[in-house]
Amino acid sequence: MGKLNFASLGSGSKGNATLISDGETQVLVDCGFGLREAERRLARLGVHPRQLDAVLVTHEHGDHLRGVGPLARRHGMPVYLTPGTWLSGRLGEVPQRHWIIPQSRFAIRSLVIDPITVPHDAREPVQFRFESRDRRLGVLTDLGHPTEHVIEAFSGCDALILECNHDRYMLEIGPYPPRLKRRVGGNWGHLANVQAAALLQRLGLDRLQRIVCSHLSEHNNRPELALEALSPLLDGDASRLIVAAQDRGLHWQAIN
Repeated sequence: MGKLNFASLGSGSKGNATLISDGETQVLVDCGFGLREAERRLARLGVHPRQLDAVLVTHEHGDHLRGVGPLARRHGMPVYLTPGTWLSGRLGEVPQRHWIIPQSRFAIRSLVIDPITVPHDAREPVQFRFESRDRRLGVLTDLGHPTEHVIEAFSGCDALILECNHDRYMLEIGPYPPRLKRRVGGNWGHLANVQAAALLQRLGLDRLQRIVCSHLSEHNNRPELALEALSPLLDGDASRLIVAAQDRGLHWQAIN
């Protein structure tokens, strides 16, 4: 039996997609890349779209949804999403549509999936916790602020893909107009580095084998700032900490 593995096609404001596989089941979380680019990035990770059992959608924003419909239509794959995300009208018809009910566990073959409601400015956004053979992976991006519900749901993971969207000072002095700055930095926007660190501390680090800094803003953050915010929690051992880049993504990571 295989281990629980994950990889990133790319992470950031220009597109997000995450692969999860346990050797038996393989799913894609979001696809914010155009069809050809998504296929190219999948191939870079050794995956053909027809090897995917499903695409799961967190919410309807373009950097997460853009390629889902084209990929599903071309390769005939099922799409899982909340009714609210579907009602945004941004997906189009797909070969197979399955409803995600937040807080209602479901399974795709050998993968057990918990969809978790999160505070974000979308119609019915969720993030996911995956479980296979007693190993747990949390995918937690596009989160306005850490709630008690989120902390409870994502405690006890063996690996965590965690949003580190912006550095608060860079956002403050950066090029965004005031309204967009308020949206990004607000309670329904995106996590700042310091918020990610505070959330990580609440979740506990003893069990975490991998912590992935994800969804970094190209204008309002830098990888070294995200790492600097989280590293002090690891007692000087930063080997568990890694960044998912927008252009290169992240190669396969195994959870032992």
